[in-house]
Amino acid sequence: MAVTSLAINERRPYADGMPFGDVGEFEQIDGVVNFAVDPSAIANSKITDLTLAPKNPAGEVEFSSEFRIIKPVDQMKGSHKLFFDVVNRGRPLSLMRINSAVDSDPMGPGNGYLMRQGYTQVWCGWQHDVPEAPDLLRVFVPNASDTNGPVNGRIAVTFQPNETSSVQMLSDRGHIPYPASDLEQADSKLLVYDYDGGPATTIPRTDWSFAALKHGKLEPDASHIILNPGFEPGKVYQCIYTTAHAPVVGLGFAGVRDLISYLRYSDSPDNPCCDDIRYSMAFGSSQSGRFLRHMLYLAMNQDEKDRTVFDGVIAHIAGGRRGEFNQRFGQPSNTVESSTGSLFPFADIDQSDPETGRMDGLLKELKGSARVPKVFFTNTSSEYWGGHGALTHVDTTGTKDITAYDQVRIYHFTGTQHNAGVLPLSRTQPTGAVGKHLFNWVDWRPLLRAAVANLDGWVTNNETPPPSKHPRLDEGTAVPSKSVEAIFQSIPGFGFPKHLRQLARYDFGSSHEIPDNLPPDTGAPYPALVSAVDQDGNEVAGIRLPDVAVPLATVTGWNLRHPDTGSPEQMHRIMGSTVPFTLTRKDRQEACDPRPSMEERYSSKDDYLDRVEGVAQDLVSDGYLLDEDVLKVVQMADERFSLIESHAKQAKPARD
Repeated sequence: MAVTSLAINERRPYADGMPFGDVGEFEQIDGVVNFAVDPSAIANSKITDLTLAPKNPAGEVEFSSEFRIIKPVDQMKGSHKLFFDVVNRGRPLSLMRINSAVDSDPMGPGNGYLMRQGYTQVWCGWQHDVPEAPDLLRVFVPNASDTNGPVNGRIAVTFQPNETSSVQMLSDRGHIPYPASDLEQADSKLLVYDYDGGPATTIPRTDWSFAALKHGKLEPDASHIILNPGFEPGKVYQCIYTTAHAPVVGLGFAGVRDLISYLRYSDSPDNPCCDDIRYSMAFGSSQSGRFLRHMLYLAMNQDEKDRTVFDGVIAHIAGGRRGEFNQRFGQPSNTVESSTGSLFPFADIDQSDPETGRMDGLLKELKGSARVPKVFFTNTSSEYWGGHGALTHVDTTGTKDITAYDQVRIYHFTGTQHNAGVLPLSRTQPTGAVGKHLFNWVDWRPLLRAAVANLDGWVTNNETPPPSKHPRLDEGTAVPSKSVEAIFQSIPGFGFPKHLRQLARYDFGSSHEIPDNLPPDTGAPYPALVSAVDQDGNEVAGIRLPDVAVPLATVTGWNLRHPDTGSPEQMHRIMGSTVPFTLTRKDRQEACDPRPSMEERYSSKDDYLDRVEGVAQDLVSDGYLLDEDVLKVVQMADERFSLIESHAKQAKPARD
């Protein structure tokens, strides 16, 4: 067993001892788990640089991780099922994304859904560069060294500022940077692009330096750069330099695998889940969903004793990508297209890329080991407009649909953005990103709760889940993103991106795990397909919540950058748009808006809400929505209708 010890630091009632249905009270356990893995074991053979890590006297590589468990106090009242949430940049997300907990209380119970189902919920750190901060879970891994000392090599750090600045940390979102090995390195480069994927311009080395402002003074610093003219908002910058800091990033996979295996199988008295867990499921959202896709690709769903780790997996809003989760100098939070996380394969089945001649599939290795879990790939429209969502179910030429493996379902949450939409409407993110339009208001979390229930039924009772539902070429609902431009341009003030996002064939050199070609050579692009839209600009394919099927607005998975943040012709990476319809026919005519107004669509608010409930009930019948969420969906529709009425009435005196 790769877990050598599990130390509990704190054990306390969860949510002040609140009971959840028939399951009752839960407790929260926080602690640290220690590991020792065998570099020679087949199960660990794909972890990059593992053989270069320091070893204990037994020849094993040691590391540790912070963990958290929320479990029923009375395990006999629980479901005997483990629900693992892959933390996102150290932060648990499942309670927000499934239980609808609020951002200000990410560990709060929300609507209590996961607790009412009796799940033992587990989190652990897997990302090496997460900063020390409250409620962030970290992993602590060793650095790789060879006969010459610490491993060194080239790294590329990319960023896009939203405001004018002169200093930039060499990391994403304040994570721990890879320090430059030499502050004077003459062969380092700083490139600038007008847009991601565009042509690069090299900034003269004399215009920038490895330095930071400290107490108002410029001081040398290996983790920051300063650009004398200043960084322009909206531009994309890439710093390529040498570092001598090589943590064994891929140990994050081993930590997740071995903690779950321990909780599931160990009869140690130190195991807080001893003799309780019969099934286990994993959930990952965004970066964490890409982590799970990568874990499947590496065939790490079995432990060192060849036992199954996860019976079911939901990789949510990951699109077709993986991540820099198992490479030398990997940046797990990196989201740029020209990353090793954007490499073929994208689909679960084996297929060939005719441009490169390579044959591969996401589940190729797992199918050989008979350890394929039941898998749901769930995506929003943002992943399609990111240029990679459709690659999970169309071939690499973009000319035919792919039939998913029999243990896989693929669901598109129609007309949604990467993050669940909420009220009040906003066009500003905490990161400083600002949209031209208000962000998308569609809350996809009810669909995700149904996905959890369906996966559970499939895993535990072999209940067949609803069929995959997504844009298709053979139905004419999967179309090139450029093809829908005219519809959006016809809506006053809507606009359309000048540079559409898509992945390409990237060549990082002889090894993708140890890239030596930075930036990579860029080959032919992959197809970028999205859902076809109706005359309102709303998508027609996928699982259509009432916000799309009975609309009050045009809702999209993309948004343009606000001019104040630079590059207004570019798309946001993850945020969508809400552009409401006019209230009356007169308003529509005055605005020259081709979309019928609300009064032209619905005879009254009651008429609208009746239609909303009808769509919701149809989704329940089809298995894509839980009956308990119908009332919530209707309530959200009521709030949105009232919001448009209120805004229209407030604006009317100023217009008249």
